[in-house]
Amino acid sequence: MDNFEIVFAVPLECNACVESVSNVLKPLSGLAKYDIDLEKNLVTTTGSIPPSEIVRAIQETGKDAIIRGTGKPNSAAVCILESFDPADVEQPVKGLARIVSVSPSNLFIDLTVNGLPKGTYYPSIRVSGNLSEGAKSTGDVFYALDPVEINQPSNSSTTINSLGAGTESTTSYFGQSFLRANLGIDELIGRSVILSKLKNEISNDSLCGVIARSAGAWENDKQVCSCTGKTVWQERVDAVGKGLQV
Repeated sequence: MDNFEIVFAVPLECNACVESVSNVLKPLSGLAKYDIDLEKNLVTTTGSIPPSEIVRAIQETGKDAIIRGTGKPNSAAVCILESFDPADVEQPVKGLARIVSVSPSNLFIDLTVNGLPKGTYYPSIRVSGNLSEGAKSTGDVFYALDPVEINQPSNSSTTINSLGAGTESTTSYFGQSFLRANLGIDELIGRSVILSKLKNEISNDSLCGVIARSAGAWENDKQVCSCTGKTVWQERVDAVGKGLQV
């Protein structure tokens, strides 16, 4: 796979923080190099590893990590996947697709999904970004992506069986996949991504979201939003509260 650069905001307080982050990054397969800037609270990586995997590795240190840019200018996009099921109204956000172009006709999609039943799901890019009827209004398939397995338990609950004994029943699952497509970023902006239980059809509970351009590496290093006045860490709390886990 081709290498690409990612910039993460990470709250670093001292050299011990730098060392702990370095220790979790060193073993990662597919990471060609990395740089940790204590003063600017930034970690920059170069490699072919999914961004979500780097985020989870840094989070193992007790620090958070937020992507501030991916790839070269005008080469990155993002899509938040939401459920339009009324039962999910309190927590509609179920996933995130981070997209980075490594050449004019070659890109990677780092897809992370959480809070779904276990099983095989079928992601695809649709011709339209019309979400007026959820995934049903996104039109025909523009580009079919490889299936994704959602099979890692994300939470569990205890249920009582007919004999009155407590049994452990896992109901919600997590999945992450690194997908590849022979497309350019400009071909995607304004279209949508859906995730369906059905291989060649849109299921009624399919997730969907519109693809929007995002910052390239070094294009977004602000840590306080000029619109809301919130820090990137406060915005992270808000996002987690809406169901976005990575």
